[in-house]
Amino acid sequence: MDHPDLGHLAAPGTRFSLRVTPRASRARIVAEGDSLRVYVTVPPEDGKANAAVQALLAKAIGVPKTRLRLVRGQGARDKLFEVL
Repeated sequence: MDHPDLGHLAAPGTRFSLRVTPRASRARIVAEGDSLRVYVTVPPEDGKANAAVQALLAKAIGVPKTRLRLVRGQGARDKLFEVL
């Protein structure tokens, strides 16, 4: 899995937005200027894509999955996450 170093986002209370592309050929995170694009291989069914995004972000940030909370965008491509 490809991902940039996102350790600077690990501080509690940090919020960041991103755009998700499900059913991608490979899972990865791409930093495009000030925004993030997350590609996951799973389909957007029953929260599977959200769980995959959360796991991928947690690994890139260096925090447990339980410290990431999806604030907005449960059923949308544009999402807002918060580090707890």
